[in-house]
Amino acid sequence: MATLTDFSLVAQVAVFGNRRAFDELVRRYQSPVRRFFLHQTMGDSQLSDDLAQDTFVKAYLNIRSFRGMASFQTWLMRIAYNVFYDHVRTQSSKFTVQSSESDKAQSNYEPRTMNDEQCTMKYDIHTALGLLKPEERTCITLQLIDGYDIAAIAKITQMKEGT
Repeated sequence: MATLTDFSLVAQVAVFGNRRAFDELVRRYQSPVRRFFLHQTMGDSQLSDDLAQDTFVKAYLNIRSFRGMASFQTWLMRIAYNVFYDHVRTQSSKFTVQSSESDKAQSNYEPRTMNDEQCTMKYDIHTALGLLKPEERTCITLQLIDGYDIAAIAKITQMKEGT
């Protein structure tokens, strides 16, 4: 199945209900989706995993709505974007830097696997991201960290490219 395109896999899921094809799509895109959520939640891996799972459940349930107007990854990241902002809307507090958020972000680092400089840089990045509005954080992480171009970010966020 590794040689199949995303479009072929989507067609197999949508037409035949092929769960193995969907498993392959999850395997291909679970890391980018989870990384997106890690940056949005400023390092909360448990919440990121929950949101990623919600994203893939929604993608599976709505895969027949995929029209191929954008890449599957862009379509999936749009779902992830919506899942995150649905979560934000249901929370009483937005993801802003507060002492408890900073402490939580710092506690998610594993010093055993990182040197002090890497740990400090990661903490600084998450602290800086926490200063941004959620929409700004999304655009910054999608472009600078995940490498999406402006056109793809505009499709994911449904913002104008000049924004």
